[in-house]
Amino acid sequence: MKIVIIGGSGLIGSKLAARLRHAGHEVVAASPSTGVNTLTGEGLKEALAGAQVVVDVANSPSFEDEAVLRFFETSGRNLLAAEAEAGVAHHIALSVVGTDRLLASGYFRAKQAQEDLIEASPVPYTIVQATQFFEFLGGIANAGGAGSEIRLSHALVQPIAAEDVAAALAEIVNEPPAGGRVEIAGPEAVPLDDLVRRYLAATGDARQVVADANADYFGVHLDDRSLTPAAGARLAPTGFEAWVRQRAAAA
Repeated sequence: MKIVIIGGSGLIGSKLAARLRHAGHEVVAASPSTGVNTLTGEGLKEALAGAQVVVDVANSPSFEDEAVLRFFETSGRNLLAAEAEAGVAHHIALSVVGTDRLLASGYFRAKQAQEDLIEASPVPYTIVQATQFFEFLGGIANAGGAGSEIRLSHALVQPIAAEDVAAALAEIVNEPPAGGRVEIAGPEAVPLDDLVRRYLAATGDARQVVADANADYFGVHLDDRSLTPAAGARLAPTGFEAWVRQRAAAA
């Protein structure tokens, strides 16, 4: 198949492109650096010509409320309209587990707007909601406070490795459109503060993590359901310790 990956040069897109090319597909890794811009529409028609599947893993360059909403709404409208014109058979979008439960956050409101556009489009679709990536644990730690103390919620999370996200998307490319949401997650649900504590120990970071029921998570309050999948989610194989070993081996 010809498969277009929007955001094809990013963390997930580059891993997915490698997997799909290895499987023998024709892959277009589309991004502004390759002349395909979903915000302006530049290069979309040419990139989508003859494509059977589009996988949208692009993320907003800004997480400021208005900017992120503008990104997902504008790029979503442009991309879906171009797909409908090109006759694309399957639109796959990467989203976030718990999006509809975290609408106090401007980012999650923008992701919800993106999902709403997909549902309203005539293009057959699958929305893949993933849990937080292990690769972002450093950023979560930094967001938890300055200095030597990090304050984080004790709510459960169930993180997934980026490589496992790419593997799941590569499988879904070969499946018929779900016409709904598929959740993917890592194998282990753990409290957020415990997980970041393990991450800091594994990376030699001496900062201390303090459990704080009032600590927010990028502007939202968490409970055990906020960032964890429902029963029936597809569970990836890579747990935290295995991810740490893989990370060390690749360094």
